[in-house]
Amino acid sequence: MDETTTPRQRMPRFPHGFAWGAATAAFQIEGSTTVDGRGPSIWDTFTAQPGRVVDGSDATTSADSYRRWRDDIALLRDLGVDDYRFSIAWPRIQPGGTGPANGAGLDHYSRFVDALGEAGIEPLVTLYHWDLPQALEDEGGWLARDTAQRFADYATLVVDGLGDRVTRWITLNEPAMTSLQGYALGELAPGRTLMLDALPTVHHQLLGHGLALAAIRAARPDAVVGITNNHTLVEPASAEASDLVAAGAFDAIYNRIFAEPVLLGRYPDLSALGLERFPGLEDGDLELIGAPIDFYGVNFYNPTRVAAPSPGSPFAQAGLPFEPVEYQGAPVTGFGWPVVPEALTRLLVGLRESYGDALPPVVITENGASYPDEVVDGRVADASRIAYLDGHVRAVHAAIEAGVDVRGYEVWSLIDNFEWADGYTQRFGLVHLDLETGERTRKDSFAWYRELIAGQRG
Repeated sequence: MDETTTPRQRMPRFPHGFAWGAATAAFQIEGSTTVDGRGPSIWDTFTAQPGRVVDGSDATTSADSYRRWRDDIALLRDLGVDDYRFSIAWPRIQPGGTGPANGAGLDHYSRFVDALGEAGIEPLVTLYHWDLPQALEDEGGWLARDTAQRFADYATLVVDGLGDRVTRWITLNEPAMTSLQGYALGELAPGRTLMLDALPTVHHQLLGHGLALAAIRAARPDAVVGITNNHTLVEPASAEASDLVAAGAFDAIYNRIFAEPVLLGRYPDLSALGLERFPGLEDGDLELIGAPIDFYGVNFYNPTRVAAPSPGSPFAQAGLPFEPVEYQGAPVTGFGWPVVPEALTRLLVGLRESYGDALPPVVITENGASYPDEVVDGRVADASRIAYLDGHVRAVHAAIEAGVDVRGYEVWSLIDNFEWADGYTQRFGLVHLDLETGERTRKDSFAWYRELIAGQRG
């Protein structure tokens, strides 16, 4: 890397104590899907169904991190991160979704947490990153109110086992994607196509967050607890009134119905969707959901442009008042997502303007980009990823300068992994994974991020 352009020299200084990290999720990296008593999850079921995953792959091996976790910690130590965001696999702790903890599964995470501590890396633990035990889905999954209580019971088991060494917890990861893509559109597990009838899953996930938050605080009063929501900056396709209304409706159902119950203790107005009362809501629920959290996790990848639905489109046929449209005028990632770093600044500033003092300190819990990386002569030259990360880190700094209290940044992801319904066709990692051998090769972006972190400490 050219000494005149290293992050140490050109990246603006972040506040003292700002935490730099990397993120992964259990189902995407662990493999060993039947080892040590782990039960099946909705994702094991989903990937076994022909046509669900674009390349026909599954996660039985992936990065093999359940066995090669020492290699992962060595990568993290070399990277120089302050913390590591990873998730616990619910089916490893409760193979059937209920009952006592599976000792072998809990012991694995206990050893892992100990090793992180020895390496000087703080664990940032996500309790739910989409791997619902299949047994609970068979009983209704997140459509069933009882799943919220089952989640709180599971959270208690994990905190009882690890809470003496883990301080920071994330209850849920991206409940929007579970509800919208998993239950409404059928693109992710469990593959249901319920459209607006999927809305009870929104409330039951958020209720699970509230119940788990209370359980964690009861078990460990010193715990630092948050939730991670996936946010997109919503822009109308034009200044036409119909597109403005469409953008507002999309913002409500993608962003606000997941943020406002947590931050404000209420759901937004959804009359545009024909709803006067949120499905599944019962007295006392919003008090649980809206209990104060210690930080707010934001996952961000790209902005979204929205228009009024075109006649005959699937959105119009489903009775939805919006339709995402192509975002023109920006480069795209391997996923085809537009790269617009300033959209992250605008999103963060918008959250601060909308929620004021109700918005706790923010952590960017995921940000990254997929590109078709290849190893050439032992090197992965991923300049596009470096440009993406550089722009978005600068966007975070601009938000801090504008008054948003952002405390940390987690790159998605540490290593190439199983990318859900896209299988192994999308690579997000700072580390290249050879799918045949499991060999790990540090990409140029790894060196870039390592230098950035070192420079912020210099």
